[in-house]
Amino acid sequence: MHLPGNHKAFPGLPAPVHPVQIARNQGPEEQKFSDEASFVSVFKNFKEQWLQPFVYLGKNRLSLIGGAITTACAFVLVGFWMVDVLGHGGSSNPYIGLILFLFLPAFFLIGLILIPIGIFFQRRKLLAKGALPSIYPEINLNEPVFRHALNFVIIATFVNFVIAGVASYRGVAYMDTPGFCGTACHVPMQPQWAAYPHSPHSNVECTECHIGSGAKNFIHAKMAGTRQLYAVAFNTFPRPIVATLSELNPASETCEQCHAPARFIGDRLLVKTTFGEDEKNSATKTMLSLHVGGVDSLSRISGIHGAHLSNIEFVATDATNQTIIAVDATGPDGKKVEYLSSDWKGPVKGIRRTMDCMDCHNQAAHAHKTAEAALDESMATGAPDPSLPFVHKQGLALIQGKYISQTEAAAKIKTGLEDFYRSQYPAIWSSQHGKIEQAATTLTAIYATNVSPEMKVAWGTYPNNIGHTDSPGCFRCHDGNHTSKDAKTINNDCAACHNLLAVDEANPKLLSELSPQ
Repeated sequence: MHLPGNHKAFPGLPAPVHPVQIARNQGPEEQKFSDEASFVSVFKNFKEQWLQPFVYLGKNRLSLIGGAITTACAFVLVGFWMVDVLGHGGSSNPYIGLILFLFLPAFFLIGLILIPIGIFFQRRKLLAKGALPSIYPEINLNEPVFRHALNFVIIATFVNFVIAGVASYRGVAYMDTPGFCGTACHVPMQPQWAAYPHSPHSNVECTECHIGSGAKNFIHAKMAGTRQLYAVAFNTFPRPIVATLSELNPASETCEQCHAPARFIGDRLLVKTTFGEDEKNSATKTMLSLHVGGVDSLSRISGIHGAHLSNIEFVATDATNQTIIAVDATGPDGKKVEYLSSDWKGPVKGIRRTMDCMDCHNQAAHAHKTAEAALDESMATGAPDPSLPFVHKQGLALIQGKYISQTEAAAKIKTGLEDFYRSQYPAIWSSQHGKIEQAATTLTAIYATNVSPEMKVAWGTYPNNIGHTDSPGCFRCHDGNHTSKDAKTINNDCAACHNLLAVDEANPKLLSELSPQ
């Protein structure tokens, strides 16, 4: 008995040849023809079973819209990537990542998803009508329906490309503005936003200091932003909000992108005007020669900046670094000296930090002053007008009052000042009403810039570490109590930082010599 596949069972017929043997017996030309035939067969199957059904069923509104959205987003993404790779004209705004890695890819995927969804519903619709063809039509550009669908996709893609491109650019530009950070993104930061326009860095975008450059900083900022968003949504954010330096980027990545701490500045003259609480608001001036110093052309270190250029670490017992119990200073020779506070009797435990610019310049962009300092600085510029009797005393009492909101403060400050002059100085109330109105407006603005009852921000809530008049500042370390094991003490000599040239003088002689006018 013979198997059916055995050629001996069918005498007279040629023996079957195995496919591998056929391939072995083919010449180069025959092999090439066979490969081309296989490719044509595969392409034909793909065309008939996939491409033609896809094109035929894809001629529905939902799939066409999805295709237009996907194509437009692809063009915009490629454009952004080219600009980023070439490095010409690209935005340094870290929020551009929201566009490149979140919004546009999301819309791109949405467009892709709409295409098969539209095909699914179109196929089900045709099946219900019994109009689904057994053989799908050939792809033909001369077919009016196909040509109209193609035109729709092209036009819609162009329109979406323009819209997505402009929206992306405008979105990045808007997120680059301080207004976005202060009013739209971080609503609880109202006190910081109020102080920002009056700071020396009011022309610097928030993102340059609070986020910085690079993917690492961007991811860190977005993670922190997620926590803040949760806190805002559930009203669990602290009042007042205190930003600790450990949460901010180091000065080397922010401040030192514009400033050079080692640059030699030398001495700087500081003139501070204060006003008395007498009827004439008597003005006095204090003059200081600040030894800012730095590194001069001969590489000599001097002054305040020069003394803090070496590696200094400290340990604080609080998150705002107001109580410093230990200081480790490394000198130019590499020798490390540890200074401990004699007021601290416990173990040296706390928050360890390497000192940088922001440990002293902690209010570089959000300066909150004391009531006296804010009013004196404003009066030195003529508002409130110092010619109004007792305006300093009354103004100070009004802005230091207890109010439940800034709205209440604005109303009571205005009525309080007006009532004072109306009752005590009726002649001035009648003749200088405009000055009184201006004074009330200025006092209200001073209060709104520095105090926020809603956020529990009062006068002095945020310490200022520059100097030592309003907050401990320099005296956190230079208090004469931080001593090393070999009995060395951190320098607390006043002359090391400044010289007093005049103290509370009405007309300092030196100032008149420097400014005869």
